[in-house]
Amino acid sequence: MRRSRTLGARRSNVPLLGWIAACCGLAVVAVLPMAVLPGWSLWPAQFTLIHWTSCAVVALSFVLVAVGLRVFGGFPGERSVLAAIPLLLGWYGALVVLVLVLRLPYSIAYIATGFTLSIAWFVAWSMYVQNVYKLKFAFVPLGRAVQADQLQGVDWVRLDVPAPEGVGAADGIVADLHSPELSDQWQAFLAWCSLQHLPVYNIRQVEESLTGRVKIRHMYENDLGSLLPSHIYMAVKYVFESLLIIVSLPLTLPLMLLTALLIKLDDGGKVFFNQERVGYRGEPFLMYKFRSMTESGLNQQQTTAHGDTRVTRVGRTIRKLRIDELPQFLNVIKGEMSLIGPRAEYKKFADELEQQVPFYQYRHIVKPGISGWAQVMHGYATGAEETQVKIEHDFYYIKHFSFWLDLLIIFKTIRTMLTGFGAR
Repeated sequence: MRRSRTLGARRSNVPLLGWIAACCGLAVVAVLPMAVLPGWSLWPAQFTLIHWTSCAVVALSFVLVAVGLRVFGGFPGERSVLAAIPLLLGWYGALVVLVLVLRLPYSIAYIATGFTLSIAWFVAWSMYVQNVYKLKFAFVPLGRAVQADQLQGVDWVRLDVPAPEGVGAADGIVADLHSPELSDQWQAFLAWCSLQHLPVYNIRQVEESLTGRVKIRHMYENDLGSLLPSHIYMAVKYVFESLLIIVSLPLTLPLMLLTALLIKLDDGGKVFFNQERVGYRGEPFLMYKFRSMTESGLNQQQTTAHGDTRVTRVGRTIRKLRIDELPQFLNVIKGEMSLIGPRAEYKKFADELEQQVPFYQYRHIVKPGISGWAQVMHGYATGAEETQVKIEHDFYYIKHFSFWLDLLIIFKTIRTMLTGFGAR
């Protein structure tokens, strides 16, 4: 086979362009406010502590968001032009709190201007990359890859014959590498593509990357080894989350007291709702929540549907903002839950799902979480089919269990709280 053109070269310069864009963006968000705001100068010799502190907040936030987008870009669902906003809110918020704790002087005008410019820069860059450098995959329509073009997020080219001419400017080839339908000619063609530095991906790998789900019904025994999370990271995660909860108490405790008061004034019923859930390694535990339903509706163990009449007036608001889950901080401190993890399910539902869904009990290999990958990617499940999808999201989280994925979920949870996605 003779190579007719440079394959995959269309995206080879994206990382370089990304770093150049990041350097230019850093210059814009840090320097431009100095030129337009009163009391600021472009000459560092005239800087005071308030200037240096404000510059550090803006510049460091920009760098952390750029690195975060680079890392998070490998996870599904992070190609949105708005993906940088929760990252910016998180890092700016954290650094401003640090400045306040250290009692350093700062300029609100400079930080606000830098924040606005950062949003504009990252959104513009994301739109440019999406429009100019959208991924393009060629697929071999055999086996499980026969309907690969139904997966969203990339442009697809169908390969009906094993010939270089059909590949075009593709960024990779997708095939079912375990399919018995893959003939010797196709295997030779895929080997040639690899030699030409054009990546060849198994359809299962691409499905996971684009959907954020691990297909349960297509798992094999040797897949279970990839679902064993690091015990060291689990221990570090518990310590970090406990410290984070303690540090956040000055903000969350008044909010919880106000929520308790509003629930009591709403209908005079009890403030908390405690229920047995299935936790780590399948052990039951008592989970704490603010009551968001009428007391008569609490005993009805059924999933919450859109417009559920059992939800109170206050309950609708605290569910939308996820405030009803703040009492679960106590479950985290007790070691029964994590801030991030699969949803803790009712014992009755968990027993039913174990009979219906293959490998369901492997969800319990990590602690359940207040928020999680399935919650931010899919929202609440209302039926058997949606429950299956959420469990596949849970398996993806367990397989890719890491600090970076947890951090991404935290930022996506912030976006969920601001938009109300998935809240019922």
